[in-house]
Amino acid sequence: MAAQGNEIMTRIMFICHGNICRSPMAEFVMKELVRREGLEGSFEIASCAVSTEEIGNGIYPPAKSELRRRGIPLEEHTAVQLKRSDGERYDLFIVMDHSNLRRARDILGSGEKLHKLMEFAGSCGDVTDPWYSRRFDTAFDDIMHGCKGLLEQLKNE
Repeated sequence: MAAQGNEIMTRIMFICHGNICRSPMAEFVMKELVRREGLEGSFEIASCAVSTEEIGNGIYPPAKSELRRRGIPLEEHTAVQLKRSDGERYDLFIVMDHSNLRRARDILGSGEKLHKLMEFAGSCGDVTDPWYSRRFDTAFDDIMHGCKGLLEQLKNE
């Protein structure tokens, strides 16, 4: 974590395969949870992909619909890919599944800052991939549970 003024700034990067479903959902859920706690100035939150397939695309419409349905505010979003240089900028890299973990480790050259989101929900499992399951509601529930656990852990550090 990097000090900024009198506050601690924690920089979190959420990662999924294409950066159009799970990782932007996690980004916006976490931003909303942080906002509700009045901690916006203590965090920088972003998301990215491990692949190049969706670079430049916006959030997948069903993911956007699920966020709106759950009352999570959205911002403009364009899919970007994780870069090795992100390793120096961010404190935590939170991946959605085991494949993302492996590919992010390859890109970053290290795994020391990498965690699966569901670790913070007390599970070693993966966040449901709605691209294949079409279950954006289940993915949202996984993401919300993991983000709440992550925020609680960060607040207690």
